[in-house]
Amino acid sequence: MSGWRIEGYAEVRELGAGAQGRVVLARHERSGTPVAIKYLDAAAGEDERERLRREARMLGRAESPHVARLFRLVEGPEGAAIIMEAVDGVSLRELLARHGALGPEASLSVLKGSLLGLAAAHALGVVHRDYKPANVVVPADGRSRLVDFGIATPAGQEAGGAGTPYYMAPEQWDRHTATPASDVYSATCVFVECVSGDRPFSGNRAELMRAHRTGAVPVEAVPEPLRPLVARGMAKDPADRPPSAAAFVDDLERTALEAYGPDWETRGVRALAASAVALAALFPLAAWVVPGAASAAGTAAAPGAAHAAGQAIGQSAASNAAGKAGAASAIKAFFGGAGGIATAAAGTAVVVGAGAIAVQQITKDDPAPRPTVTRPVAAVASVRDCPTTDGLGNKVTPSPGPAQVRLPEQVKLPKDAAVYSLGEGRHLIGPASTGCSGSTGANAGYTTIGDSKTLRISQNWQGSIGNIADQVCKYFPDSPEAAKAKRNFGPCTSAVHDRQDVPTGAPALRLALATEQPTEQPPPSPYVMVTLVTMGSNGLPSPVTCLAPAARADMCDAALTYWFVQATNGTKIAKADLDRVAARITAYVRSAGARAVDGLDGQRG
Repeated sequence: MSGWRIEGYAEVRELGAGAQGRVVLARHERSGTPVAIKYLDAAAGEDERERLRREARMLGRAESPHVARLFRLVEGPEGAAIIMEAVDGVSLRELLARHGALGPEASLSVLKGSLLGLAAAHALGVVHRDYKPANVVVPADGRSRLVDFGIATPAGQEAGGAGTPYYMAPEQWDRHTATPASDVYSATCVFVECVSGDRPFSGNRAELMRAHRTGAVPVEAVPEPLRPLVARGMAKDPADRPPSAAAFVDDLERTALEAYGPDWETRGVRALAASAVALAALFPLAAWVVPGAASAAGTAAAPGAAHAAGQAIGQSAASNAAGKAGAASAIKAFFGGAGGIATAAAGTAVVVGAGAIAVQQITKDDPAPRPTVTRPVAAVASVRDCPTTDGLGNKVTPSPGPAQVRLPEQVKLPKDAAVYSLGEGRHLIGPASTGCSGSTGANAGYTTIGDSKTLRISQNWQGSIGNIADQVCKYFPDSPEAAKAKRNFGPCTSAVHDRQDVPTGAPALRLALATEQPTEQPPPSPYVMVTLVTMGSNGLPSPVTCLAPAARADMCDAALTYWFVQATNGTKIAKADLDRVAARITAYVRSAGARAVDGLDGQRG
């Protein structure tokens, strides 16, 4: 192994080593920023270097909180390395080794986070090929992260038999092409291990090959409600599996919701967080934040040592206000130190972005490491105001704010649509030709764009307790808020058709879709009337309704999706979740349109 080190980084300790190199935890000497550095052995050939470049390209382009972020790739005569985010947590392999089975909800949470990380890679045309517990880290917040894409390859290339035998898909054993469905298989194998505490198959390499290629899928290892999920994910034929990680997330959420209720993910993430914090002494950054944690980590193999260290951390932080302030200051400095940093004195830095690699000379004045982020070009739309009156007829139109807004990539603005300002940074999409109007009173208000006979987008808010309770009961009948409303106000008096709960990926944000019947003259049949309702932790529903000819369903797609994306402001929702929910909204609107064409909405003629 080469003794080359990137200048300006103080190595703290080794995190792992293999045939091609090693990974170390390091501290940037000038800023104090913690990083993970993956060094490639100096003797590595061009193939290994190209794999490292490919991993850097993928990490630089991926936009997911479930994937460790890239800072930079460094190459020079002495060697090559990538500098990336130091994810502070414990590996899933360590969790399983010390805790055994994690339970269904925690396992589903691990699987979802892993699938979202894989989905970010699949969206870039990359297959991981070596998904396993050692490549998953669970931080103290319980949300899993993928940290290694060392043998990832473009989808469609020959798999080459690479991977970890316990989790390799049948087509990898046969050296067929690598596809996202191969990663789905591996993730499902790990899921079985999380739920049951045992790997799906055991034995030597030959026995593992036979089991993966021809053995029965071990569905009996998981609870009955999860068996169809495992059967699909571990199907021998890739064509019988979900085609991608993103598609498998939808299957997972439907299964989890039916089996364990709407709060399954909250419970699962909490259980994972508790398990991870119990091993806090093993966190890579523990030695910097809590004195003595490094020695605790070194002896954590003793029964209960890691749990005791985790308790000690919590007790120390809670012992007095000064201790809390000191810890907060240390952590703030640890994670956000300012100032420039020095990297290698000679060589080149390869900064990855927008799918390209730009080679730069490294200097001692290089800026502090920052993640490489590439974002799709978003559409920019002009903003129109929306004349509004109060209950006395006085004009109270809010300021429209900025003259233009940058639409999220999930929103495709129809040609004849416009963006209207509702004030307070909120916007609504609707037809450009009909204008917008609003009214606000003491206990309610509404905004309407267009009219019911042609195409109408409407949004309303309620301020009275009774009306809020009615909306909660109507759109979120199974929520704790609805149960309270029923206790206080009696049974629900309103109902909607084909109501669907849509998991958002943000536990504090709920979303429902429903089909309604118009109370005014609608457009000529066939038409759709779909309502999207969001509700945050404050328990206040916020509905938007689109009433449109079925042929203009694209206006409903844009209006409802934009309303949902705005509701995610302030949350840490992943892009993969945004994409998934946007697709669900479009699919729901299209299904409502199909029912209308078939005359199933009762409004034909």
